[in-house]
Amino acid sequence: MLSVTPIPAFSDNYIWLLRQDTSPEVCVVDPGDATPVVEWLEREGLNLGTVLITHHHHDHTGGLAELIKRYSPRVIGPDNPEIDGIDERVGDGDEVRVMGRLFEVLALPGHTLDHIGFFAPGIPPLLFSGDVLFSAGCGRLFEGTPAQMHESLSRLDALPEDTLVFAAHEYTLANLAFARTADPDNPDVEATEAECQRSRELDRPTLPTTLGRERRINPFLRCTSAGIRKAASAHGDTDSQLATFTTLRAWKDDF
Repeated sequence: MLSVTPIPAFSDNYIWLLRQDTSPEVCVVDPGDATPVVEWLEREGLNLGTVLITHHHHDHTGGLAELIKRYSPRVIGPDNPEIDGIDERVGDGDEVRVMGRLFEVLALPGHTLDHIGFFAPGIPPLLFSGDVLFSAGCGRLFEGTPAQMHESLSRLDALPEDTLVFAAHEYTLANLAFARTADPDNPDVEATEAECQRSRELDRPTLPTTLGRERRINPFLRCTSAGIRKAASAHGDTDSQLATFTTLRAWKDDF
């Protein structure tokens, strides 16, 4: 049995910790800060065996050097020489076995050009989406194009509905506020916002989400919706799915 636990970092990051049954060896995803990881491992008496990296941004890699120095883990990440410490560089279509599960590597450019995701088919399916797919949102386009991000999201949208999505940031309420404006006639957005508000009041994460829920509430996965296209048309072109996505992303940047 594989468990996934969030380790909060910075103001809104989650470093995801994977553990199989009662094994003392664990994996972490995108450790931007070593300190909360070390504290967790020391408190629980665990050892870091593997690190997964989705992209090069410092809030996802900043803790690598310290964790490598302390634990000498296996580090798996994108084929980007800017990231120091990776010893298994992977790309689209590669497979890696971590904590007893086989993960498929998906190239997901858009937020950055080197961005990858890790998807484990099975029961349940697991997706570590980094900064590409958030609950009710998607990442900003720092390096890629709207077309690249739209294609990356389309790849994720094709995964099974029960896929658990472990995004790297607690952005859900801010994203839902935008979704309420971009998709004003969607009752699922309002219901999800109320549920997530209760979770945050109790200091609980709103993640993981499921791909099925994201198909109902995430405007960036709903670019064919008439209501979204109507709302977005006041901000730009909505003549195609890509045009609608491009308009939504630019609108969200200034929201």
